[in-house]
Amino acid sequence: MKVLKFGGTSIGTAGNILRIKKIIENQQEQVIIVISALYGVTDKLIELCTHAAAKDQNFFRVYNEIEIKHLETIKTLFEEPLFSEVQARVNSYLKELSNIINGIYLLNDVTPKIQDKVLSFGEIIASYIISKVIENAELVDAKGIIKTDSSYGKAEVNMTLSTRLIRSFFKNYKKTAIVPGFIASNEKGDTTTLGRGGSDYTAAIIAAALEAERLEIWTHVDGFMTADPDKVKKAFAIEHLSYAEAMELSHFGAEVIYTPTIQPAYQKNIDIAIKNTFNPEFHGTVISKESKSAGVSMIKGISSIDEIDLITLMGPGMVGVRGISSRLFGTLAENHINIVLITQASSEYTITFAVNPVYTDRALKALEHQFESEIKLRNELVIRLERELSIIAIVGERMKNTPGISANLFTSLGRNGISVIATAQGSSELNISIVIKKESLRKALNVIHEGFFLSHDKELHLFLAGVGTVGGNLLKQINAQHDKLLKDHHLKINVIGISSSKKMLLNPDGISLDKYRDEMEKQGEKADIELFVQKMNYLNFRNSVFIDCTADASVTAVYKNVLSSFVSVVTANKIACSSEYVLYKELKETAQEKNVRFTYETNVGAGLPIISTLNDLIRSGDKIIRLEAVLSGTLNFIFNTISEKVPLSQAIKMALENGYSEPDPRIDLSGTDVRRKLLILSREAGYEFESSDISIKPFLPAECFEGTLDDFWQVIQKYDGEFEERRRKLVNENKKMRYVARLDNGRASIELMEVDFMHPAYPLEGSNNIILITTDRYHEQPMVIRGYGAGAEVTAAGVFADIIRVANV
Repeated sequence: MKVLKFGGTSIGTAGNILRIKKIIENQQEQVIIVISALYGVTDKLIELCTHAAAKDQNFFRVYNEIEIKHLETIKTLFEEPLFSEVQARVNSYLKELSNIINGIYLLNDVTPKIQDKVLSFGEIIASYIISKVIENAELVDAKGIIKTDSSYGKAEVNMTLSTRLIRSFFKNYKKTAIVPGFIASNEKGDTTTLGRGGSDYTAAIIAAALEAERLEIWTHVDGFMTADPDKVKKAFAIEHLSYAEAMELSHFGAEVIYTPTIQPAYQKNIDIAIKNTFNPEFHGTVISKESKSAGVSMIKGISSIDEIDLITLMGPGMVGVRGISSRLFGTLAENHINIVLITQASSEYTITFAVNPVYTDRALKALEHQFESEIKLRNELVIRLERELSIIAIVGERMKNTPGISANLFTSLGRNGISVIATAQGSSELNISIVIKKESLRKALNVIHEGFFLSHDKELHLFLAGVGTVGGNLLKQINAQHDKLLKDHHLKINVIGISSSKKMLLNPDGISLDKYRDEMEKQGEKADIELFVQKMNYLNFRNSVFIDCTADASVTAVYKNVLSSFVSVVTANKIACSSEYVLYKELKETAQEKNVRFTYETNVGAGLPIISTLNDLIRSGDKIIRLEAVLSGTLNFIFNTISEKVPLSQAIKMALENGYSEPDPRIDLSGTDVRRKLLILSREAGYEFESSDISIKPFLPAECFEGTLDDFWQVIQKYDGEFEERRRKLVNENKKMRYVARLDNGRASIELMEVDFMHPAYPLEGSNNIILITTDRYHEQPMVIRGYGAGAEVTAAGVFADIIRVANV
């Protein structure tokens, strides 16, 4: 024999009731059915009492809503002549309810006893309707078989008497019993209730009394989930839990089953199955005596309580003093205050406990009264209150004697900037509970879930500033590689925010990279980089990365805020790392302090591994002695393109058209861009240089850099002949022009040089870059890095590589 309980969501509509009819009729053995009120009705009945007791005319509206819900349900379910019979009985229940509510209205008061009577109508009417839907079913009066004390609202069950009555009633019972959940009666026969969720408890009491083979709780979810699916999208159903694991998860907020339900089943060793009415074929979750492992995770689930307050009693008046704990918890018990979590310092200086915020004021008054002497007269104790907090508990019997669980938990949280305010763990090692700020709850749950259940996968959330040539190419590359990264490297990349110079768009569910420009145009708002970062921080995604593909100083100005928010920064923008040394140092130190990445490989050499190589050399103990490099792909392209048929001015235009140069080529021609790159390399090599420490020998006169860009295009043509003459001379000497940056024993310089065929930079083609690194180890023969040093595609690829490095941390 089995006991099946169906919750309010399972019978919320006539269509749902027909679903459970099919489930019940498919059972191969005798069943007892326990029924909750129709979905939302219990809340409406509480509201009805509240309005009537306050003489609020809204009670008429609420009563009508309850009446309409039930009458419309039976109208859909039944045809004549059965409809008239059911309608008459339901109307009689509603009439009785109306009379009681009118009495409450006249008295301007509602007692707990009367409220229990009112609330019972939800289960009674629903159970009667179900009894008429199911063939060979009979409505059973729960008040006749479950007896309690007179603690109205959450009565204590007399298990001995109830067990005897249940066994007597169901002895030789052959029909399908339909029992209203939640309700019972005291020794006088007055209606009592078992508390919210009490229908589960009713089912467990009956199952235990009859020593049923199985107790099934039918609800609207697939069972206990690894985490709250409303907050963790990747949560999945847990196949098996022990009684202890289920009780821990329920205690800390998993509202799948009413916690007291587990005790009667545990005592009789009855399996509890959590099943989904809307997915009946799914296995659901089975709760039994033994914990059965499925998968590699050391924990079974993550539970959370959204809102708690933390109260701490602290001070020297507690150290070595007997009876403090007894007085503390005694006074809380006397005031009916439920404690969710307790933690105490080994020094005995503090005791901290968590409570539901509804109990906070009562708890504070009780403590102030109990410890009045120690607080006000002797100044030995202080009460501290912390609000806007949440609790997360990780639960699993396999945690016992398993090293590394706490390390995984706290490391995952720390890397994502989530501070733990308090923690507790029992000697059973069944759960570890932590208290965090409420604002971090969703992020923390996802971080922990990923760390324990999805450790083979990693997810990055990207926020991109700049969708020009580099940013646009980056999004193309991410889109093209998305599936491969997920399949081969278990890395999922989600682009959550994109900002251009005109518009920005943020979507917590991710932005489609196939049509992001259309989405930005239609749904985007006016671009504001500070607001963009503010919204990114508000979303508070784990594993977030801010990417800068602009050349805008206003974007680099937000880096510190971003890093301080535990978000990594990947940038192709050279401004931050080539600005004042103090800012460069501050950004690197902030990243280190917050344990996030600040990467800027593409600042020098586009996609070439120059900065990372320098860092690797230095970290391994080598010392940089000398750097010699051609760092401007733009200038190298120009000097390689100049010919008899292509003068200097045309070569510059070609560099612009091919995307090698800055929008204003004078930035490249003046050496400004190379100076920034050499400054960055010098700093990476360990020199505290400012821009003024690098000398530049210009190869164009000052008039080329005066006036507007249009003026420049007119002036530069004057020098075509001069450069052609110089080019011909170099051809005859088997030499070439190369714009060379040098760092040599603490001196940095940049100039246009003439190199012969023996120089490593001589054969550089197109926009290629080259760097020669001389170190203590690479002294006789310098290390050489050569390749494409400009172009949107290779720069985007370098940014992409930096993003992957963030994921690999």
